[in-house]
Amino acid sequence: MKIAVICNYVLRPDRIGGMDRFYQSYNQKLIEMDIQVDWYFTNYTSFEFYKGMNIYSAEGASVEQLFLNQNISKNNNYEAIVTHFTELCTSFYKECHQLYPNANIIAVDHNPRPLEGFPLKKRIKKRIAGLLYAKYIHQFVGVSQYTVNHILNDYGAFLKDKTKVVYNGIDTKVFIKRTQENKNKFIVASHLRASKGIQDLIKAFSLIDNSALNNVVVDIYGEGPYEQVLRDLTVKYSLEDVIFFKGSSAKLNELFCDYAYMIQPTYMECFSLSILESLSANVPVITTTVGGNLEVLENGKNGFIYEPGDSKALASILEKVITDKKNITDDTATLIQQEFYLDKMVSEHIKLLPCT
Repeated sequence: MKIAVICNYVLRPDRIGGMDRFYQSYNQKLIEMDIQVDWYFTNYTSFEFYKGMNIYSAEGASVEQLFLNQNISKNNNYEAIVTHFTELCTSFYKECHQLYPNANIIAVDHNPRPLEGFPLKKRIKKRIAGLLYAKYIHQFVGVSQYTVNHILNDYGAFLKDKTKVVYNGIDTKVFIKRTQENKNKFIVASHLRASKGIQDLIKAFSLIDNSALNNVVVDIYGEGPYEQVLRDLTVKYSLEDVIFFKGSSAKLNELFCDYAYMIQPTYMECFSLSILESLSANVPVITTTVGGNLEVLENGKNGFIYEPGDSKALASILEKVITDKKNITDDTATLIQQEFYLDKMVSEHIKLLPCT
């Protein structure tokens, strides 16, 4: 058996996260089952973590077009084609079917939806795309129930029988668990763009009395187009001694345990691997109600929840945490170890393949 996995995803040695560990583990398990895998990524320059995987790189261009170009003149006899992070129900899926009419096509949806929903014109386009191209996809997979609901809402409820949830999972073994309080140290692990809501976090800290911010540290790991805006806001609110920008890191699995809480003030999320990673390190999470967050978080038990964009509510939570009026005492890692672990995710994805 031979399959292709097409991922609109950039592989980088300075950013080894949950999906990277999934790709590697999935590849290894398939090899053990004597299933060959060709991988297609948006961009990749060889590094040790991905050694031994058969990877084609689009060099920053369209990974869908790379796949089509690579296979128009070849006969790879793929029995399954799996996509991650690509847009669903496009002409690409029809072209895949034309190239490999006997292959099972599996589309995994990791794509968050805007908080306010899509505009009417885009909603109509998606519904038409569902009618035109969904027939070429044998299985739709959402990484949360939230995602599945939106697949059906976007492309049509008629897809219900071939749509299912496969939750993300993480390699809990690589995360060092927090064993001490590390009071008033907060971590943010996020791409730096407006939809991640980090501007709300900065504003929230500006609403807290300065006397309460002594010894408070917020380390922001990540990079992105909104970084300078966030740095400027930090200066505007005189929070340079509180908020620090750390750039990308491939060692977050070792760093989470140094913090008391992770803050994720996001406006858009499907099912956050960062939340799973933080909880696995026994670090509770302060985040919003969006996406699949409430499918893993319980307010007051393994985190604190507020409505997206509400800086005052976030400031209130943070102030109570800093002044010991709120605290999470349960071991947050237990749920992740039991329900959201990598081997389970890999096993569920392999079950989607034909003849397995």
